Amino acid sequence: MFPLVYEINTRVWLRELSIRHERPITLANVPGEELELLREGRFTMVWLMGVWKRSRYSAAIAASHKGLRSEMLDYLEDLQPDDIVASPYAVADYTVSEALGGKAGLLAFREQLAGMGIKLMLDFVPNHMALDNRWLPDHPEHFIPMSADDPEEECFAFTKGQFLAHGKDPYFAPWSDTLQLNYANPATQEMMIGNLLRISELCDGVRCDMAMLLLKEVFDETWENRCDSMPEEFWPKAIRRIRDTHPGFIFVAEAYWNKEWTLQQMGFDFTYDKPLYDHLGSVPVNVPYLREHLLCDPEYQAHLCRFIENHDEDRASEWFGKNHAVAALVLLTVPGMMLIHQGQLKGLVKKIPVQLIRLVKETGNNKLLPLYLKLFELRADPRFQEKGRTEWLELNAADLSRCFGYCRSIPGSHAFVLANFSGHGIDIRFTHPALDGLDESSITAYSTRFPEPLQEWQLSNDCTGLHLRPHEGVLLMVNKQEA
Repeated sequence: MFPLVYEINTRVWLRELSIRHERPITLANVPGEELELLREGRFTMVWLMGVWKRSRYSAAIAASHKGLRSEMLDYLEDLQPDDIVASPYAVADYTVSEALGGKAGLLAFREQLAGMGIKLMLDFVPNHMALDNRWLPDHPEHFIPMSADDPEEECFAFTKGQFLAHGKDPYFAPWSDTLQLNYANPATQEMMIGNLLRISELCDGVRCDMAMLLLKEVFDETWENRCDSMPEEFWPKAIRRIRDTHPGFIFVAEAYWNKEWTLQQMGFDFTYDKPLYDHLGSVPVNVPYLREHLLCDPEYQAHLCRFIENHDEDRASEWFGKNHAVAALVLLTVPGMMLIHQGQLKGLVKKIPVQLIRLVKETGNNKLLPLYLKLFELRADPRFQEKGRTEWLELNAADLSRCFGYCRSIPGSHAFVLANFSGHGIDIRFTHPALDGLDESSITAYSTRFPEPLQEWQLSNDCTGLHLRPHEGVLLMVNKQEA
């Protein structure tokens, strides 16, 4: 079965639990009732985001960074100094933060999850490390050297007269609380593989931050004037070394720039699917590109990690607005790993910066949770799993710019997904051989207004017709043995 992953902002979550239970809660003593949603939602993996040792430099930079402070004030109008913490992606050391329960606490939480049949995923940040990481000042050779003549915003003076490059994505400004690792140095690669080996003893998989930055082609082009070329690709070697010890270990790549297929070929089990998020969130929804995307190579599709929000992106209720529910229907009926972000099921709107530890109070949307729980139940159907195939539907409707449909099927069993991303109702008609000779009693219909029933639909010998209300998605589950 495709994995269903629940992302937790660990520091924020444990703080909220401690307030709710009026006692300190760490990973060592999470109350069982707080995990009931995982069981009810049939989640197969938890991603604990941000468990590693905190960087003191990163916290200080976050508190004084002009642009970041504006973002934090947008989220928390009554922002206090104690609300600001280090970025979880400026890792000082791959040891579990003692404030979260340390290594013993993490292992206890992993055992707690395992008792529920749930795996644990942690972060691996391969491109860079915190300014105050454990390998400095003894091993500056693990990082990219710079000089005093380089722009101040691109480098860090770690000792008098010695400068190192900040980590960066070549299309954006450097991350000022990090240092760029030098993968042209074989010793750096070995050091990071050592970190991966230690992480693999604590969990069942890793989400690899900005994984495409370590592709030889990307690294060499980004840093060609600063260091030698990478001697070889890092990922195949690293993944092979981990799986020599842990054969079932799962690798998930945060990936962009059409590098997903390349990373899959290097051994990643799943790669981020940002195009799905973008196509569904376009105004109007980008139906031609979405169709092309969902009909491409099934093997590629099966190794994508789908999401409609995560800690980096706007929340689904903000990005999709009234289309959140219909976007969720699409998310949970296409192939691949599914990623659900903490707060998504409640319909929270405000995206919390990763440098904050306090949640703003929001009312959310209590109609979303029952829908999600029903979709989690339905996604276990074989039509939505590895053997299911996708077929695009040719709809007859007045406006197809914001409306589309597809069929997911295995031999003898079909499911039809119909989505209206517009603000007005749409009458649609379509035909399919699997519907021939059936009546409405042969079909179970679900609306994204669940538990409300689908209002207007009819099945006749020549076509199926239904009325999609504004921002509504419909799932028609059909069972028929093919001759």
